[in-house]
Amino acid sequence: MSMCGGPTGPPNQEVTNKSGRKVFCVKFQKDLPGLDAAPWPGEIGQRVYENVSVQAWKLWEDRQKMILNEYRVMPWQKEGQEVIRTHMEDFFFGAGSALPPDFVPVQSK
Repeated sequence: MSMCGGPTGPPNQEVTNKSGRKVFCVKFQKDLPGLDAAPWPGEIGQRVYENVSVQAWKLWEDRQKMILNEYRVMPWQKEGQEVIRTHMEDFFFGAGSALPPDFVPVQSK
């Protein structure tokens, strides 16, 4: 597990983008390949585009799935989009989004 809340993949596994663009990633605190396009509309999407690496975005995608399932929100509804946006902002630019209150981790066998 990384300090960002998810697996980082095998050591030396390079996560890349199509454009070759690099950003100083706010999650990993180093220069890494950046996203090829803003992943979300508006100001938060632009901030993510400018400050988040492809590798950190993959961590967010896993977190987002958990948020959608635990909060039972629909991403195409305005309320669901607001929940996602709030957690995204906290995940990348806050202290990291907290787990939902009723979240129970999957027990390994």
